Amino acid sequence: MTAKSARPRIAVFKYSSCDGCQLSLLELEDELLALVGAVEVAYFPEASRDYGKAPFDISLVEGSVTSPHEAETIKQVRADSKILVSIGACATGGGIQALKNFADVKEFTKIVYAHPEFIHTLDKATPISAHVKVDAELRGCPISKFQLLELVSATLNGRRPNISSASVCMECKKKGNTCVMVGKGMPCMGPVVQAGCGALCPSFNRGCYSCFGPKEVPNTAAMAGHFKYMGLDEADIVRWFRTYNSAADDFAKESELHEGR
Repeated sequence: MTAKSARPRIAVFKYSSCDGCQLSLLELEDELLALVGAVEVAYFPEASRDYGKAPFDISLVEGSVTSPHEAETIKQVRADSKILVSIGACATGGGIQALKNFADVKEFTKIVYAHPEFIHTLDKATPISAHVKVDAELRGCPISKFQLLELVSATLNGRRPNISSASVCMECKKKGNTCVMVGKGMPCMGPVVQAGCGALCPSFNRGCYSCFGPKEVPNTAAMAGHFKYMGLDEADIVRWFRTYNSAADDFAKESELHEGR
């Protein structure tokens, strides 16, 4: 904390992403008023043109690292932050943009951009933790605003955040949902995905698309095996593991095992 303020200073940084996780912070509405009263939001370009200077007590970082500039600046963010939290699927699992990790990036840029020579990008999109030490992660595409509030509150009060590490299946159980995979024969990533969404997709008769990334020690081999039993081919299995968290280690490794078979 600075001498000017007894309140902890929070900064919010954006890397390669869609800004959806930052919007989750703004969507706290009534809770945001109490939060702003407890902290000083020193740097948050999405919400204010007032740019405070480092150091920061807590930095929330959204987005994956996809360019040389981002790979360099994230080191300074780490140096300027007492606590660094990566938020969202892009920051924790690479995001949709990590699909380029498994393809020819130069070919992609030729297809997408009229002047690819002006594009400066890395061959891979990687989570923040691949570049600097991360003190905590919040999963999701987007993150849960309630988990965000819990993490910030816990950090301010010096306690461990109460955020579940169970699977989406547990959320389905709590809501009384019929399993869409067992009962309706739909592919669903729920058994290997961390809880946090409230089993949103299964609650509307859709399989989980793994927005919150891999749970602790996910049995991805068994998941892939069950998909085969259901009749999915290798290409389908690859696609199910390459959605919002393509660069998450467990999902990336499992998808590579089925590619080209």
